[in-house]
Amino acid sequence: MSSPVFLIGARGCGKTTVGAALALALNYEFCDTDHHLQQVTGKTVADIVAAEGWEGFRQRETESLMAVSAPQTVIATGGGMVLAEINRRFMREQGQVIWLQANAAVLAARLSAYPQSAQRPTLTGRPITEEMSEVLKQREVLYRDAAHHVIDAMQAPERVAAQILAALARSDRSGISLTG
Repeated sequence: MSSPVFLIGARGCGKTTVGAALALALNYEFCDTDHHLQQVTGKTVADIVAAEGWEGFRQRETESLMAVSAPQTVIATGGGMVLAEINRRFMREQGQVIWLQANAAVLAARLSAYPQSAQRPTLTGRPITEEMSEVLKQREVLYRDAAHHVIDAMQAPERVAAQILAALARSDRSGISLTG
């Protein structure tokens, strides 16, 4: 297996934490599209959204996805990466897409425990539990459409990474091409 592994899911599902552990286990590089975008622009996500709006940010997010996608790389994507059909199709065609699924209450608790409001502005301006419920409702079908595998992300990061490794091994054995 050498194709990229894309981690998708809502904010707070553990894409960055799990992605780093997964990359280590696979001996892959790790990249976070939001971090890459911040390095390239010298701005936070909040700064980009303030200056260019969500549409401008989403365009830059797509550019970031394309820039970091490479063989033997685990890529943590922004929660809204699946909003653009081009991103969903690109990820499915280029590698294995893992949806880290968690419910709104778990996501809200994680986001409250580790707030990063300066990096990621609110999408709705509503309390975080309500916002996460709304976001999940809107995006669930998109996450499902993009994903090759759905993993329960409401457990310890090490356990999530182990389940991803098992899912990737099953795909590899079943003859599904993981070479891009």
